Amino acid sequence: MFLPVKTAFYMVLLVLLLPAAAPAAKVPPYVTDFFAGLHTLQADFEQQVTDGNNRPLQSSQGHMWIKRPGRFRWDYETPYRQQLVADGERLWSYDEDLEQVTVQKAGDVLTSTPAMLLSGEEPLDNVFNIEEVSTGGSEQHVLLVPKSDDSNVTRIHLFFSGKILVRIKAEDNFGNTTTFSFTGFERNPPLDKNVFIFTPPAGADVVGDIN
Repeated sequence: MFLPVKTAFYMVLLVLLLPAAAPAAKVPPYVTDFFAGLHTLQADFEQQVTDGNNRPLQSSQGHMWIKRPGRFRWDYETPYRQQLVADGERLWSYDEDLEQVTVQKAGDVLTSTPAMLLSGEEPLDNVFNIEEVSTGGSEQHVLLVPKSDDSNVTRIHLFFSGKILVRIKAEDNFGNTTTFSFTGFERNPPLDKNVFIFTPPAGADVVGDIN
């Protein structure tokens, strides 16, 4: 994933890992209901990246697991096999074709801008201005605008079907749009702790702060 895509990716994780907004905030109840009591989740995903002219730049598919706060694993299966794993201390990125592992302290990456804080300490509405766009049809559409001027992501769209999050669309200031569509979404499934433990494969080059 090139830089703009990574920026959008981390912002999407921010949305999924932050606590729910306070009940007093002007947040649609289905958003509060979704995030309240959310500890773990897993789903299949399809990721589409388009440029400012809606031309496709990248398409990929895989499976993701998240444990709040701060742990996640995204396995990209097509077109290239890659893994992104955050174990609570470090962020591991593994490219199978290159046989290369990049490791960084999670805090160094995920707090590189205020918008990428994945600590889960602040409610959603402390980080974003939240606006309900539409409630008609089969989906509910909510717009999140980062309050921080330092964010490289300008807007995030959440699409719900009932109480299920089916799609997230992130727009960045490079003019690109990254869309994650979810299927097989499971809320609070039991997840083995080993899901979030990454061991570099034998023979892979390891680059970064492993100590």
